[in-house]
Amino acid sequence: MTGPALHRSVVFPSQELPVEPGAVRAFAQAAEDLGYSRVIVYDHVLGVVQDDRNPPLAAPYDETVPFHEPLTLLAFLAAVTTRIELATGVVVAPQRQTALLAKQAAELDGLSGGRLALGLGIGWNHVEFEALGIEFSGRAARLEEQVALLRRLWSEPVVDFTGTFHRVDRAALVPRPANRIPILLGGRTRAAVRRAGRIADGFLFAFGGDETVDQVAELAGAARAAGRDPADVPAELFLSYGVGPDAWAVDRDRWIAAGGTRLAVRTSTASAAAIGLQVRPLETVDDHIAAIADFAEWWAATPTAAISAS
Repeated sequence: MTGPALHRSVVFPSQELPVEPGAVRAFAQAAEDLGYSRVIVYDHVLGVVQDDRNPPLAAPYDETVPFHEPLTLLAFLAAVTTRIELATGVVVAPQRQTALLAKQAAELDGLSGGRLALGLGIGWNHVEFEALGIEFSGRAARLEEQVALLRRLWSEPVVDFTGTFHRVDRAALVPRPANRIPILLGGRTRAAVRRAGRIADGFLFAFGGDETVDQVAELAGAARAAGRDPADVPAELFLSYGVGPDAWAVDRDRWIAAGGTRLAVRTSTASAAAIGLQVRPLETVDDHIAAIADFAEWWAATPTAAISAS
């Protein structure tokens, strides 16, 4: 089989690893030592009770499922790693203040030596939006405006911006990033994929299956329709460690054939359950490190010219 080089990433197991410096450091450093090119961190500020919700919530995370705060966590990881790219996958941008998000991202990118990739999404948890004092409706349009404003704040010495959701009156972000911070988008709707084709620097597919494979072509088509090269919007697929090597090989081969260029292994049992997979739980940081080492060994032994070591 031939095809483009495929990069491998790792999804940080937020639900299983505690807020404990040693465990967090050990996982990130192991991922870097094993040659993973990117570590990806989820976002949720609050977990909420699922019962008796109208409208119902769209995913099974409830008030018992822990999440690390992604920008804070990545700032810590920037200090204990040297090479691995640090990505959010994804920050729910519409429930955050855009200028503050721009400032936090610029600081994190600078302190990490330019290793940040900022993944953004519109979110689905209306209870979380309400608790943060942000209107849930209109969040897709708000995200698009945020992407434009983030890029201007990161690149222009003075910004004068008037939009539907934002007003910046001749103000500046100082210091600005030394290099362009890539903005990735994520989601599972066709609208999210088309949006990424128009304005993003990449797309994160957190769900597999036929629908996702088909959406890679839609991503490329949206990029072309916007006058862009699809290669400038690389697609990354998350796959579950718990499904095992036979399933990994099937997903990898389908992903390469579809035009995907990155794969991220996800060891979190809670995240696997969120997409309907029942897998063996990994209980300690050593379990998770062993899992990503196992996946890296399988990757290195994969008999295909399409897989690179990076």
